[in-house]
Amino acid sequence: MAVRRAPAVTDRDLWAQYPFLPGAEALIAEYSPSLGELLDAPAYARARELGRIRVRAAADDPTGTAALGELDRADPDLRFLSFMYARLLLSVASTSAPGRRWAVAEARRAADRLESVADRQPEEFVGVSRLLGFPAASTPGGYEFSLPDFLRLAAGLREPEFRLVHQRLARGLVEVSTDRAARLLQEGIRVRLTTSLPAEIGPEVRNRLEALEAEFLRDLAQRVPLPAQRRGVMVLRAEYFPPCIRKMRRMLEGGENLAHSGRFALAAFLHRVGASFDTIVDSYRGAPDFDESISRYQIEHITQRDGGRGYDPPTCETLRSQGFCFREGDPTASRAEDRARDPRCFDPSLVRPTQYYRLKGGAAVERPAAEAAAGAPPPAATRPRSDGPG
Repeated sequence: MAVRRAPAVTDRDLWAQYPFLPGAEALIAEYSPSLGELLDAPAYARARELGRIRVRAAADDPTGTAALGELDRADPDLRFLSFMYARLLLSVASTSAPGRRWAVAEARRAADRLESVADRQPEEFVGVSRLLGFPAASTPGGYEFSLPDFLRLAAGLREPEFRLVHQRLARGLVEVSTDRAARLLQEGIRVRLTTSLPAEIGPEVRNRLEALEAEFLRDLAQRVPLPAQRRGVMVLRAEYFPPCIRKMRRMLEGGENLAHSGRFALAAFLHRVGASFDTIVDSYRGAPDFDESISRYQIEHITQRDGGRGYDPPTCETLRSQGFCFREGDPTASRAEDRARDPRCFDPSLVRPTQYYRLKGGAAVERPAAEAAAGAPPPAATRPRSDGPG
């Protein structure tokens, strides 16, 4: 039987660890400056600098794995105010891409803490989950969520281990291991932070902040790569791509998170239809957690297999099981063609997305090793392997 514990997230130090939780602002309201003071008062210069550090670190390392020693050593009030200032900076950034990276990095940092305390301080884990709106309960084997909450949290995680068929389900509750529970809450935090941007600020404050932080905002725009639609894949016959591939590209272009299985499928497809190595890398630049060195390593792994032929793209059946089939149309798409049902996808002879490309007039290619290797980085055997570009 699950052991349910009362939330313990009540002191200022823990609110500083999770500044995105509802109630955090009210808890330290007596210490908070006015918005005008936070923007330029000398007393809050350190809070502003830490806010810039948070944003800059996420732009450079969207995986959120880099330690921020200066932030960790700061007192709770300063950490919370730096979080508030980071949100303001991202709300006036020239694009939404830095905000998406920040959401990924902050969520990863919070999830790392949750996983580290999950076994010895389950009350903290339970407390955070409840305040997020996904109340978890500790169990001997990890944590459990209600079925609706699990489905909501796992909706954006298309990795096979988060499919419902792989979970322990009893009495309407889904029990997962501690690391999976932390990953589920990480996704909940990421969504919460993403939807909190841009913050509601008036035009006067916006203009003032843009003027004060003009240099930082210019630097931030240079640190975050261009979105995918401006580079790379457009040289291919993109109008011949099947609905699933078009959807994956739209997700990345819009700064949405694409699961590793989708990233693998896209890289394998692009390689087979003749995209260069750098073109494939450029396709992932819109991803909120894009890291060029990791992406190059993972794409190299996908495309260099079998003497440069590369991995076969997943079959249509596999893509359907992973939730990537859009032959019935994508209701969220802006183009009528993408919203409509595609009869070509129902051809019984269609097994892989590359066949769709050929049927419409494109040319899938058999890549010789020398051509496939052009532009690829040297092997990096010491790096960890993964199933899709990061």
